[in-house]
Amino acid sequence: MTRSAIQPILEAIPAARQEDARHYGVHPYFTRRPANVVREYLARYSRLGDTVLDPFGGTGVTAIEAFLLGRNAFHNDLNPFANFIARNIADTSLPSIAPLRQAFERVEVACAAVLQEIEKDEAVARKWLKELPLPENIRLPRNSDAEFFHEMFTARQLAGLALIKQAIEQQSDGVVRDLLLLAWSASVAKLNKTFLSAKGRAASRGGSSIFSIYRYKLASQSVELPIWETFAGRFENVLAAKQEVLRLRDYHRKQSGGRLPLDSTRSFHVLSHDAATLDQVLAPGSVDYIFTDPPYGAFISYLDLSILWNHWLGFPVSDESRCQETIVGGERKHSEEHYKQSLARSIETAFRLLKPDRWLSIVFQHWDLSYFATILETASQCGGELKAAITQTGDVIWSMHKKKNSASVLAGEMILTFYKPARPPKCSQQNRPAEISDPVAVLSEAFDDCLNHGSTSFTSEALFNQLVMKLWERRALSCLSLDREEFIGQLERRGWVYNTRSHLWTKLGHAQKSAGEMMLFED
Repeated sequence: MTRSAIQPILEAIPAARQEDARHYGVHPYFTRRPANVVREYLARYSRLGDTVLDPFGGTGVTAIEAFLLGRNAFHNDLNPFANFIARNIADTSLPSIAPLRQAFERVEVACAAVLQEIEKDEAVARKWLKELPLPENIRLPRNSDAEFFHEMFTARQLAGLALIKQAIEQQSDGVVRDLLLLAWSASVAKLNKTFLSAKGRAASRGGSSIFSIYRYKLASQSVELPIWETFAGRFENVLAAKQEVLRLRDYHRKQSGGRLPLDSTRSFHVLSHDAATLDQVLAPGSVDYIFTDPPYGAFISYLDLSILWNHWLGFPVSDESRCQETIVGGERKHSEEHYKQSLARSIETAFRLLKPDRWLSIVFQHWDLSYFATILETASQCGGELKAAITQTGDVIWSMHKKKNSASVLAGEMILTFYKPARPPKCSQQNRPAEISDPVAVLSEAFDDCLNHGSTSFTSEALFNQLVMKLWERRALSCLSLDREEFIGQLERRGWVYNTRSHLWTKLGHAQKSAGEMMLFED
């Protein structure tokens, strides 16, 4: 049966971020899609035995879920540390979790007593620093509060982390050793001077500034969490994740009678290439489904912010990878033109890799309309037919940035899903940019069209994404600009007000709906 008959997903899927131990709590990272949402897309658009690709894989949610659903999964990311996380979570080679727990106990015997001495006396910590293997004290990115790597840690943190890492590296089993290093690296995120403790909560409840303001900002008052207890807590999360994956492996083996084993050595592949050049390592027309979440412009400099782990773990990041990174800014000061060109080439490659009569989904959000134009126009030129554009706001984690600037921050994403027909369509003029004589009028008309749905409340994300699609239909997306102030002004001039508690825009004169009664724009 042709896959053109697949009914696209046309509604947002409620997120369940804490549902899966293999993703929740294992390791902090900059972006991670809710696994249940990704699973729904994988189940709808791919089949058992299909090849699934994520060109911008991050920590591997797409590839891991595809693998566990019985697909042949390809994970790709330029960041060695992201690949390290994905590979270790997906690994199914251990017979059980017993060897992992036994190795943890050996590390505890080797470290616990010395760690107590280090934490009691900074002089002892400094003495150990002269004996322990430490990472080179390299220079950090220019926007960091600390100039050099070691300055991100107190003497106790630096010595304690080095001691545990040394004991881990003495474990003989490579798989077990890497899983312990995964837990260790997760504790590094808390055991450093960029850790910001949440006010009014337990000292351990907080996170690194790397994940909140996306730079190495040192806390005004350093919080030194207990070193071994922090590592042990991270280890328990890794243990739970591994136990969950092995349980799914065993269940799948039993259900298939051993005919279709979940074997990560055969069906989970980790690549580290520029997404735009994946057709050099994968055959064109070899992929059945692509679900990916590319970087959102200048929000996050992934390679710069992963120095904390890549450097200490000894993962080299080449100059070529830094030049290829699809971002705006960073230490390489990548331009917007670099970003858009890199994004466009990656989408072109994705469509070349995709078989005909198959589907591709892209998760994206940004105020810059030209970024959406890059995605939509490139996909259209490659023969992709846009079948769904769904706003996912249910999986939003409200950051401090969102709380302080509620109306002007887009915290949700849009999932754009395309179909690649079996026969390429003839070249069309339909989606080429239009000649816009009055941009102000076109933008105003698009607002009016979106607001004439009769809804009395909506989120910024829902309206903005509707605007993107209205402008795309008018072939005006790449010809217009819309910033936060103009977006807010257009609504306020029409009599809409923003509620900072419910994160909803409401028409003056209407009763305020609660967040639970939220009405989103949908076609």
